[in-house]
Amino acid sequence: MKLAVIGATGMVGSTIIQILEERNFKADGFVFYASPRSAGKTLKFNGENHTIQALDDNIINAGLDMALFAAGGEISAKYAPLLVEKGVVVIDNSSKFRMNTDVPLVVPEVNAGDAKLHKGIIANPNCSTIQALVALAPLHKAFGLKRVIYSTYQAVSGAGQNGWQDLEEGLKGAPHKYFAQPIACNVIPQIDVFSDDDYTGEELKMMRETQKILGLPSLGVTATCVRVPVFNGHSVSINAEFENKIDIAEVVQILKAAAGIVVKDDAQNNVYPMPICADGKDDVYVGRIRRDASVENGLNMWVVADNLRKGAATNAVQIAELFI
Repeated sequence: MKLAVIGATGMVGSTIIQILEERNFKADGFVFYASPRSAGKTLKFNGENHTIQALDDNIINAGLDMALFAAGGEISAKYAPLLVEKGVVVIDNSSKFRMNTDVPLVVPEVNAGDAKLHKGIIANPNCSTIQALVALAPLHKAFGLKRVIYSTYQAVSGAGQNGWQDLEEGLKGAPHKYFAQPIACNVIPQIDVFSDDDYTGEELKMMRETQKILGLPSLGVTATCVRVPVFNGHSVSINAEFENKIDIAEVVQILKAAAGIVVKDDAQNNVYPMPICADGKDDVYVGRIRRDASVENGLNMWVVADNLRKGAATNAVQIAELFI
């Protein structure tokens, strides 16, 4: 297998490279692509220096077997179909193909089998959707989801290097340049642009992707997505209503037994997930698990993960590992 990373110098792309090395991903060769301004630079991977290649149409002759895209929707739209025509399996981190009916949208802990149904492209879900569904899927299997309400608290790293710099410089007193409003010492109830129904693009992604991944097109889902002045690590407050009677002790045991989850839930001793707990980790952390007394079979929980790792890069590499 010859594998390429597209967008190798960005936040997600560089994290993909780090995780490929950490997990000792088995491939016969690796190639790293970025914009022309980064071409010719070197990066160290598996103890060797690799020269970054300029992304252009010559990529179709590179003899690739798999490509992990982390360079944005426009790049994916242009180059992914060209590579698919050459028989390359594409794992795409952008939102470009996620809702296409013939493109699997995969969280390996939830629906790994869907990846094998691909027709060349496999989509990596939205960062907050990934961590939410790692926690929700085993509970859906046990109790049957009826309705979900998401409230997210999303770090600036989810907006890339520009978002990170906006917070970094804002904390020094500089005016905001990237976000619609100041992010330093503030929260912004807007991620992506507003649609005609006043949901943002990020909120619609979470809602629609949840339905697709779980195979529940009629599931009631709503979301409010908020950018917060945290550098890395997304948090999601999940309010879920189930068809069947739930028992909190059973919920905790199901979550403890589920793949990819760490339960941190001891409220009396101030133990609960926080972004600083998840930073640099691949697990999804779940806590503040409690019954929602306002509805029958209602549950509240607090879910935290490193959005650059499990919310993007690690999930993409896990998908790639399904083909080894």
